[in-house]
This record gives sequence, structure tokens and C-alpha cells, in this order.
Amino acid sequence: MATTAFKGQTVNTVADLPEVGSALPSFTLVKTDLSELTSDELKGKKFVLNIFPSIDTGVCAKSVRTFNEKAAGLDDTTVLCVSRDLPFAQARFCGAEGIENVVVASAFRSHFGKDLVSFR
Repeated sequence: MATTAFKGQTVNTVADLPEVGSALPSFTLVKTDLSELTSDELKGKKFVLNIFPSIDTGVCAKSVRTFNEKAAGLDDTTVLCVSRDLPFAQARFCGAEGIENVVVASAFRSHFGKDLVSFR
């Protein structure tokens, strides 16, 4: 179990955090166009994960906007924003906000978050 700070307080995470550069477990996500994105498509590539619960919360929406802005300046790096929202909600948000520099995908069909924290 790892610890982090939240509002000045030390809190425990549900599991150890993965090491930078460690391999991720296999996964399949659904993109806003309803096509699938698999972990195999990211093998050997540089990518950043932004994982959040819902695009329709202020903090989560802000994170996607910020990553979208920062991703515009990244070469050969995919920024993948993952939530449990339905792809339709993600597509609505991306269209309204002009999100074009990140890949937004849904984990609504998978146990992505649970699988991510349980691999070693």
C-alpha cells in the first residue's frame, strides 16, 4: 500500500503504485467512436494515463482539458484519458470542449481500475 497527500493529510492508496516503466496488464477500452482500444496497440509506445471517475465532475473535466492542452506539445506520446463514463457522454464532452489532442476511452465494459492496481 502506498501513501499520498490529500488536503494536507496523509492517506493510504488501495494498493502499491506501479513503477514508472513497468508493464501494464492487458486491457480493452471503448473509444468515443465505439471502437475498441487494446493495450496491445500501446506496446512499445510512450503514453500517459489520466484515469478519473467521471467526465461530468468539475475536477475530472478540468484534468482532461489540462491534459489536452499539454498533449498538443508532446511528440510521439499518446495521452489516454480513461473513465467509467459511457462513450456517448465522453463524446459529448469532447465535442463541446474541443478535445482533440488526447484519446478518451471508457472502461465501462471492463475492470480496468481494479486490474491496474492489482498487477505486480
